[in-house]
Amino acid sequence: MRVCVQSPANALEAPGLKELTDPRRMYATALQNSETVFAIAPMMDWTDRHCRFLHRQLSRSALLYTEMVVADAVLHGPRERLLDFDETEHPVALQIGGSEPAKLAEAARIGADFGYDEINLNVGCPSDRVQSGTFGACLMRTPALVGECVEAMKSAVDVPVTVKCRIGVDDQDPEIALDELADTVFEAGADALWVHARKAWLQGLSPAQNRTVPPLDYARVYRLKQRLPDRFIGINGGIGSAEEVVAHLKDTDGAMMGRTAYQNPAFIADVEAALTGNEVQVDWDAVVNAMANYAARHVEKGGRLSHVTRHMVGLFHGLPGARRYRQILSTEATKPDAGPEVLFAAYGTVDIESARRAA
Repeated sequence: MRVCVQSPANALEAPGLKELTDPRRMYATALQNSETVFAIAPMMDWTDRHCRFLHRQLSRSALLYTEMVVADAVLHGPRERLLDFDETEHPVALQIGGSEPAKLAEAARIGADFGYDEINLNVGCPSDRVQSGTFGACLMRTPALVGECVEAMKSAVDVPVTVKCRIGVDDQDPEIALDELADTVFEAGADALWVHARKAWLQGLSPAQNRTVPPLDYARVYRLKQRLPDRFIGINGGIGSAEEVVAHLKDTDGAMMGRTAYQNPAFIADVEAALTGNEVQVDWDAVVNAMANYAARHVEKGGRLSHVTRHMVGLFHGLPGARRYRQILSTEATKPDAGPEVLFAAYGTVDIESARRAA
């Protein structure tokens, strides 16, 4: 098994990784060359541009996703604030929510013009707000409409258009619902289908419960891949370690890690090492310096240090000093006049040498 590695020029050096694959051919290349894709899932309120910049410091290969942006917001909202990203984030995909083909097509075009490497349609989010807009997971009930949306988006852009879905919703039979959706979106031109291997229960469960309560059914996604060997099928849901990523990639084309990558970002580097076969030793001094410089630029533009550091609280789990590190970021970094010196002070409490000795 080989991994489809993307290597932005400004990312951290990681010897032995392949050169940048054209993101516009990423999925086709993966299928043709029996390569695989590792991705960080789109997560509402979490995977903003500051989070993605951190994740890029830990992996040259991971495909990064934005949090979902509603098509109407792309069309009528503050585009620069919603869509701007740092060049080092490539490859990066924009996830859009909506159910009106014309609006989605225009939003996709705008996203592609901003430089995103992929446009993804959300057919998996179960939140009440999304349901009230008749999109997200409730679109599992209307695969024909999803196909129309994908077809319209494909006609508007020349970057990959993909779909992220569940295996079904409510009382749907996942064997029927997932096959019908997959066949429809691929017929419409979708380049890839990422499947969260759970149902979404739109009545009776909160969005948070929908991420954990419905049982995982990885085998259902594996069966979809077996039925569609020439289509890119990626898997998501409950993946908690590098070993699990490697295991899933034996039966699918891509593995997408969510909450584990956010809550303990060091796992991202573990996956990088497992997939490339290289001993990727994270240079934490370089990571923190990169984040401090990035945060300084953000503060100079009027932002808050905490906008950046809130995504870094999960670093250094299990190391001596990690608790004090978290305390400093949670209290000092939230102050209005906080600058990158707070991040350096927090980092100074962590015994990084113990990690180096253990490695």
